[in-house]
Formats: sequence, C-alpha cells, structure tokens
Amino acid sequence: MASLSSSVTSRSCRSGYSACFPAVNSNRLSRSLSFLSACPQGLNFHELCVRFQRKSGRASVFMQDGAIVTDSNSKEDKSSLKGLKDEVLSALSQEAAKVGAESDGQNQSTVSITVVGASGDLAKKKIFPALFALYYEDCLPEHFTIYGYSRSKMTDVELRKMVSKTLTCRIDKRANCGEKMDEFLKRCYYHSGQYDSQDHFTELDKKLKGHEAGRISNRLFYLSIPPNIFVDAVKCASSSASSANGWTRVIVEKPFGRDSESSAALTRSFKQYLEEDQIFRIDHYLGKELVENLSVLRFSNLIFEPLWSRQYIRNVQLIFSEDFGTEGRGGYFDNYGIIRDIMQNHLLQILTLFAMETPVSLDAEDIRNEKVKVLRSMRPIQVDDVVIGQYKSHTKGGVTYPGYTDDKTVQKGSLTPTFAAAALFIDNARWDGV
Repeated sequence: MASLSSSVTSRSCRSGYSACFPAVNSNRLSRSLSFLSACPQGLNFHELCVRFQRKSGRASVFMQDGAIVTDSNSKEDKSSLKGLKDEVLSALSQEAAKVGAESDGQNQSTVSITVVGASGDLAKKKIFPALFALYYEDCLPEHFTIYGYSRSKMTDVELRKMVSKTLTCRIDKRANCGEKMDEFLKRCYYHSGQYDSQDHFTELDKKLKGHEAGRISNRLFYLSIPPNIFVDAVKCASSSASSANGWTRVIVEKPFGRDSESSAALTRSFKQYLEEDQIFRIDHYLGKELVENLSVLRFSNLIFEPLWSRQYIRNVQLIFSEDFGTEGRGGYFDNYGIIRDIMQNHLLQILTLFAMETPVSLDAEDIRNEKVKVLRSMRPIQVDDVVIGQYKSHTKGGVTYPGYTDDKTVQKGSLTPTFAAAALFIDNARWDGV
C-alpha cells in the first residue's frame, strides 16, 4: 500500500465501479474501500463500503482493479488471503444489485387514478368496473393506485365493499377472476373531502405520495361530478394535488356545460389551471362493444357499405330505453333532463359514427373531423319535430313503480323531461331526405 499516496486516489475498475482509496493509516488495524456506482446507467451514485477487519494477525484486505491488496509484503499472508477474493467480489456484487434494485424501483413510474365523485352512480356502475376490466387484461401499469374521492364519509373497506358489488368478469378470459378482483380491490382507497377545498386535496396529495414511494408519479383525475363543480375540483387538484415529477391529466365526463356558451366558458376556466393536452373530454358510451363495432360493420363490410345511403335507407331510429327511474339521482337529473343527459352526447355521438364518411385514418383527429362534417350538415331542429314527456307512477306485474316527481330528490312540480323523441335531418349527398 506504500505506493498509494496519502490523498484520495480514484481508479477505474473492470467491474464498472470507480474505486476510491482513503488515506492509509498504518497504525490502524482496519481498512475500508468505497465503491461509487457508475452503473446501471441512469442511477445516482451510491457508495458501497466494505470493511474487512484484521483477524489473527492477518493484514487488511482491499480490492484494487480486481486484485487483492494488503498492507503486508508477506507471501504467506497474500497466499492465505487470496481465497477471500471471490467472497469479496460476491459481497460487492450483491450489494450493488441491492442498490440497483432500490434505484430501479425509485425510477419506475406509477399511475395514481383519483375518481372524483366516487360515491356516485356513474362511478359505481361504469368507472370502477371499467378500471377492473383494464386491470384484468393487464392494461394498467405494474405500479398503480386508485383513490375514490367524494364528500360522503366512507372508509377504505366500505369503498371496496361498494365497488365489489358492481365488478364482473365481462371479458372472455374468466380464469382467476375472483383472485384478480381481490388484488384489484387492495389497490383501491378512499379519501373524503369537499370538491372546492384545497386543504382536502392537499391531504389527498400526501396519501398519494405515500403510495408512490418516491417513484415518478403520473396522476389522473376522473371527474364524475356535475359540471357546476368541475372548475372548483380542477383548481384544487391542479394547485394542491398535481404531480411534481410526472404528468397530470383530467378526464371530464358529460355533460360538459348546459349549452354552447357554458361549454366554452368551462373550457376557458379549465385553461386557467391546465393545458389543453391535459384535458380529456370523453363519452363513456362510446366504449360499449356495440358502438365500437359500428365502424367495423360500416366500413369493412362489403355488403353493407354500398347500401349505406339514402338510396336504400328510408329512416334510421336510434332508441335508448331504460326500465328504471332516477333512483335517488334526481338532484343531478332534474338540472339537465333527458335531452342534455342522453341525446346531445351519447345518441348524437352514435349518430355521427353511423352517418359519417370514411375517415382518412382511424386516428382520433381524422374521425373527429368526419363527425364534425355530419354535425355541420344537420338541419336545425324544429319544435314541431320534437316530443317530450315525463314518466308517471304505474303498476306492472303486481309491482308499483314510483313516478319521476315521487323521487324525494326531485323538486315538486318539476317539468324536467324524462322522455324525448326528435326527428333529425342531414342535408348532404348521402343522407338527403332520410
């Protein structure tokens, strides 16, 4: 060791590590060798320190460029210590692997999905089952967490119990469905808070960080709430619970405003806190298998495509029918009615898919462009072409069903329509007169 200077010297090792030799003190019976990790690539440097105590008069042992170095010139000492070389290298390799695994875990990204309005009907019936379907088909990343957020007081266990009632294996592969459900529910948590409270979203942020465990965090907020509280929730999520080192995105469910003006106002408000590429306006009805297959049926079927025009079609009827009432959702439904809740989003989307021309590609932008062409070709709706109504209480099969205004969450004397039928006309070459 006399060849080493008293200052710290750095050498390059064949093992891929940089070896730093501390100053040697000949009066001490122990020596240390620090390895600063230079690999795997992309990791921060981690100090790997291995100490070997002198035993039974033996000299200290060091690894220098893969060779054993001692502070003794005795051939006997060197010979007896050479057997420790493999042990030393093995210890270093294990320690490096451990540090590398920890660093890999920290550098892996995680996705935190927060369902805002988790106690609502849409979340229970549609969103959580859809997330489970994604998990079952391995479409979610390895590290993910799902949080339910709403004003209702609820525990994690109560949320899981509520969600479990609506989870089904609606996919072809049904093997291990029960096990998958249990694994999925273990990833679901709950946080109660107000939609306009930054303090409550800050508390949510702390919980999310606990699950993210230092990884790159990507956060998705799914707004399953009425439009009148969209902006409050977006403001709080953006300022108090957005990701510090990954992306933050917001999914907005229909209806996006009550009319064109309120929709534009919502967009302007959102852009105070988010960029446009962070905002995803979706219609969950387009995820139905029948709707997804409509384009395939339309454009890939050599029999139907030539017949898909006014020359062979007299009229097209889109019928949406449900056999249950508001069932406690009157507070929401009474503010919007069947036209805003169903017709101007779900059914209008299906109409544009049915009537549009062949898009340039299946990219979202190209499909949207063809949909817009259909909407621009539609004739303004006339009052004489619209019929509206409201369901009343009735008895069927010995069972009495309450009327719309019998729902305690609906205002007395409400005139909100629960039934609507409208005749629409598309004035273009393909559908003129249909």
